[in-house]
Amino acid sequence: MSSAATHRRPRSLQARLLTTVLTLVLVAWGVAAALAWHETDDEVSDLLDAHLAQTAALLRLQPLDELDEDRLNEAPELDKHQPHVVFQLWHKDQLLARSASAPQKPLTLRRKRGFADSQVDGKAWRVFVTQGPERDMRIVVGELQSVRREIVLASLTSILKPMAWALPLLALGIWWAVRGSVRPLGRLGNAVATRQPQSLAPLSTEGVPPEVLPLVTALNDLFERMARLLATEQQFTADAAHELRTPIAGIRMQAQVAQGATDAQERATALQATVQGCDRATRLVEQLLQLARLDAESAQDLSSTPLAEVARQVAADLHATAEHRQQRIVLCEPLAHGVRIPLPEPLARVLLRNLLDNALRYSPEGAEVRLQVAEQDEGRAQLSVEDSGPGLTPEEQARLGERFFRVLGTGQSGSGLGWSIVQRIARLHHLQVRTDRSPALGGLRVTVRWQHSSDSPKAKMLHF
Repeated sequence: MSSAATHRRPRSLQARLLTTVLTLVLVAWGVAAALAWHETDDEVSDLLDAHLAQTAALLRLQPLDELDEDRLNEAPELDKHQPHVVFQLWHKDQLLARSASAPQKPLTLRRKRGFADSQVDGKAWRVFVTQGPERDMRIVVGELQSVRREIVLASLTSILKPMAWALPLLALGIWWAVRGSVRPLGRLGNAVATRQPQSLAPLSTEGVPPEVLPLVTALNDLFERMARLLATEQQFTADAAHELRTPIAGIRMQAQVAQGATDAQERATALQATVQGCDRATRLVEQLLQLARLDAESAQDLSSTPLAEVARQVAADLHATAEHRQQRIVLCEPLAHGVRIPLPEPLARVLLRNLLDNALRYSPEGAEVRLQVAEQDEGRAQLSVEDSGPGLTPEEQARLGERFFRVLGTGQSGSGLGWSIVQRIARLHHLQVRTDRSPALGGLRVTVRWQHSSDSPKAKMLHF
């Protein structure tokens, strides 16, 4: 198969509608023509049969010496094709009289009264037989079948000819109607094609047919979502630039201090501050990249991860950070080792790391952070992280997840992106995230719950 055939351009909607409607019209016309032929043939045959019977009755009433073929065919015309009737008068097997156009051979051997079809000298006849004026006499009246077919064809032609002439007019009317019906789609296509890429204004619904209105409404909804997404991304870009400007400015300032330092201690302090600023900028960039990857990701990955194992690994990764601040990460035993969560391992690591990092960041020196993995009732897997920080007010809890939102007055540095990443993962994978005050440590407690793998997708959607 050639590439041209593979990439064949599909027919337009107008062409398909025209083809379908015209095909249906032609089929309907053909069926009507067939029915007309059948009905006309039946009606003309009945009428001509009646004419034969009337002619036989007339012959029966006339004396033998007054029989006249010309008078016989003076019946009223049924059509412009006047049927030519012939007759034969038989006494037993002896031909007593016949019309000039009648053959000498018997038109039929039938002796009983009624109609019959026969063949004489290769010609088909329709005949009617009745009893003559005397006993043992037969009157046979007939006409050629070819004459009948001509009459039927003429009658049918008179019926179908106007219909045939009407077909081109009907096709033209259908073409005009279909073209007018699809014209709104053409206008809609032109309106979308001529729009500027940055234009997300809704399309006008004035004069839009009800059949096209759902498409226009769907496009307007799409434009609205795109506008919101663009506004969000523009705000995100502006906020990210602002957040990056702060650590970069601090790095520059500390580098200038190190350049102008007169003693080694001052230079070392400035360089240490420079390294710390680089670390903050690096972490911010990493979080921005994580968030960008999450925004572009869909929840199609159905792989599962052993939650307890990931929790141990992430806690080990952050052990050095906790020790630097004289803090402890406590894994509450027993860990539910058999619990697997419907979350890819990289995302599970990102989720746990951000939760633990926030808990360590807002807990005082020497505090402990508790991490627990458990399996609750109804097959729910549950992860909880508790800290010894100041906790959050209801107003602050409501703003959790806003990009670059930070709790003020804590003295802690950060970008405010950790919670955005956590909640983005939760939305993608239908997790339930709750926050409250830790009854044991007094700070914030974050609880994340997963539905069991045997639960239905509908049940998962009820969460978060």
